[in-house]
Amino acid sequence: MHAEMSSRLAAYARAFETLSPDTVADLLALVDPAVRFKDPFNDVTGRAAMGGILRHMFCTTDQPRFVVHHQALDGSTGYLRWTFHARIKAIGDWSVEGMSEVRLSGDGLVLAHVDYWDAAEQFYERLPLLGAILRWIKRRLTAR
Repeated sequence: MHAEMSSRLAAYARAFETLSPDTVADLLALVDPAVRFKDPFNDVTGRAAMGGILRHMFCTTDQPRFVVHHQALDGSTGYLRWTFHARIKAIGDWSVEGMSEVRLSGDGLVLAHVDYWDAAEQFYERLPLLGAILRWIKRRLTAR
């Protein structure tokens, strides 16, 4: 059973690494119809909603891509450490380092995908006006 779950997690990781507008449906075939997808900006349930988020990513970023660096599996819960790269008009080239917790069902479909990454440091601080304010607050709160 562990080998099968490990294989399913690896297939899911590959689907993210090769994700394109043409392969969103391939990735969604690996998830449960009632999948929960959560990241710092979204918290949705269902294949259609998750697909909408992925398609939105392709509409709002240029050349988005994921690089999965490490995978681990503990029972039916997998962990993916990754870097996301894209270009965004407001901030230019953008890279985010993060981790996903991926919960698999008994038949190997993804029941939940929860992303963990620091949106303040890796996104909001890079926005022109808001970033300056957040960096100022961060300096004020940092122990010296």
